[in-house]
Amino acid sequence: MPTEEFSRSVTVAATAAQVFAHLERPDNYVGLAPLVVAVRDVATLPEEVRYVAVERFRLGPLRWDNPIRVSMTFPRAGRQVVSEVHSPGGVRLTATVELTDTPEGARVRETIRVVFPRPLRPLVIGQATKAQRHRLAELARRMSETHPR
Repeated sequence: MPTEEFSRSVTVAATAAQVFAHLERPDNYVGLAPLVVAVRDVATLPEEVRYVAVERFRLGPLRWDNPIRVSMTFPRAGRQVVSEVHSPGGVRLTATVELTDTPEGARVRETIRVVFPRPLRPLVIGQATKAQRHRLAELARRMSETHPR
């Protein structure tokens, strides 16, 4: 299956530790990921957090809730969050967030790697890119409200 990878960065008004504390809690992904409206079935294991994120798609008056399984690991505690997402349709997404302290706050670099069936490419890449832009902008907004410098 085809694979694509892309990265974006943003500097936020908080320390890397503060951003990490926000990102390691699944409930904070409601609204951070633009389509995620709920998080359920959270299981905290020694080196992993698993949960189901509910994405809501709307088309006029119709809505479709898409439950996706997420597994978060923390290879570099306080500095890195890796989320593995398994979505219906054979789509697999890995989001790796790297956190680095800077004089202005923290640099957040998110790299997305997505594997998908070829016919779904336009939809998958379009949604993943849009979601990443939203997520980084929303994270910057949240950090500026929560941790003003």
